[in-house]
Amino acid sequence: MKLHLATEVPESITDGAGIRYSLYTQGCHLHCPGCHNPETWSFCPDAPGSYHLDTGDLITKIKKAKFSWGRLTLCGGDPIYQAPACIELIRRLKKLNPDYNVWAYTGLTFEHILEHADKENQWLEYLKCIDVLVDGPFILEQRDLTLPFRGSKNQRLIDVQRTIKKTLDTPYIVHIE
Repeated sequence: MKLHLATEVPESITDGAGIRYSLYTQGCHLHCPGCHNPETWSFCPDAPGSYHLDTGDLITKIKKAKFSWGRLTLCGGDPIYQAPACIELIRRLKKLNPDYNVWAYTGLTFEHILEHADKENQWLEYLKCIDVLVDGPFILEQRDLTLPFRGSKNQRLIDVQRTIKKTLDTPYIVHIE
C-alpha cells in the first residue's frame, strides 16, 4: 500500500515527545487560516512536491533513522484521510517493535472521528493503532506558541490507548508542561 506524502523529517523534535520520524501526508479538507503547511492541502495525486511511497519502502527508510527509531508522527495535511495505509505502516512498525510510539495530528475532533468512523474509512482502527492524537483544527484566533506540540488552545493531546481502555465517551487529555 502506498502513502501520498508531502515530505518526511527523519529527526523532528517539534511533532511530539522525543526525537521522532515525522511523515507529512498530503491532503486536508479544512484549509485552516494560518496553517503552517498549506502546501499539503491538495488531494491531487500529482500535487506539486508530493510523492507516493510504498509502506515497505518507507519502513526501510525509517529503520535507518537511528535517533528517531521507535517514535513516529503522522501529520500533514491530515493523515486520517489515508487511514488504511497508515494502519498498515503502524502495524508493521509495531510488529518490529511492540513499544513503537505513534502520534498523529488531525484537524478533526476525537468525537467527530468516532461519530463518522465506519468500515470503509477505517478511522476507529486507525485510532486503535496510535498512542497520542492531537485533535482539532488550528484556529488562528486561539494561536498560542507556548503550548507544547500544538498551535491553538482548542487542540488537545489525547492518550488514545488510555481513552480506549477507560471509555470512548471522554478523551483522556495528556498534560505536558
